Amino acid sequence: MGGAMKMTNNFQRVLGKGGFGTVYHGNLDDAQVAVKMLSHSSAQGYKEFNAEVELLSRVHHRHLVRLVGYCDDRDNLALIYEYMANGDLKEHMSAHYRKTRRGNVLTWENRMQIAVEAAQGLEYLHYGCQPPMVHRDVKTTIILLNERYGAKLADFGLSISFPIDGEYHVSTAVAGTPGYLDPEYHRTNSLTEKSDIYSFGIVLLEIITNQPVIDKTRERTHINEWAVLMLTKGDIRNIIDPKLMGDYDTNSAWKTLELALGCVNPSSNRRPTMHTF
Repeated sequence: MGGAMKMTNNFQRVLGKGGFGTVYHGNLDDAQVAVKMLSHSSAQGYKEFNAEVELLSRVHHRHLVRLVGYCDDRDNLALIYEYMANGDLKEHMSAHYRKTRRGNVLTWENRMQIAVEAAQGLEYLHYGCQPPMVHRDVKTTIILLNERYGAKLADFGLSISFPIDGEYHVSTAVAGTPGYLDPEYHRTNSLTEKSDIYSFGIVLLEIITNQPVIDKTRERTHINEWAVLMLTKGDIRNIIDPKLMGDYDTNSAWKTLELALGCVNPSSNRRPTMHTF
């Protein structure tokens, strides 16, 4: 605990909060780091801690956040990651972020680059590492941005590896975040890499529209149902984030929207793979 207190200057600056821990800004050997604190008292938190350490100790990719180290000293657990200066994608797209940090609206080009880099991170999990992995909790808050707006995936506490026998399918208790959760996985408990594809489709819709994933005041509560409804009105301008002020490539926007809607197809067999990106 003393090491974590010293590293974070007595937990002075909070970078973010997740389901199983708070992330603090820290310094280690003159380098900035992010320190996620978890409690031993949370059985799920301890399970996620071990899952992250196990995965990030053996899996390395330029679009996965790097684990610098970890602490396990009696009462507390800490995961130490590389520092990502521009926070997560969700907060960076929000009005709150721009108000508090004087950030700018992410350009269409920025958004497309972030989407591609996040997709490359997922593709590596699905096809590049052995055994293949499924993230299980893909959402805008786990896409972190560095000082150049380069994207890296984080939060691997729910990740699960597939059997090495080639069967891309595992039965497991359902886990994930409401709104991003694959309805087929929720219904059958049968997990495949296509469940990550569904969640990534929701992320793409957020990137395009900057709409909440679930909004009970909207004509259609869920973002994908809302996007389909708006499309029936025939004009993509009804869907694109108005904060872009029309500054986007229409052809690129149509292609990205078409891809996003393919990803959220109710049938996993009809969704694309990460190779599509």
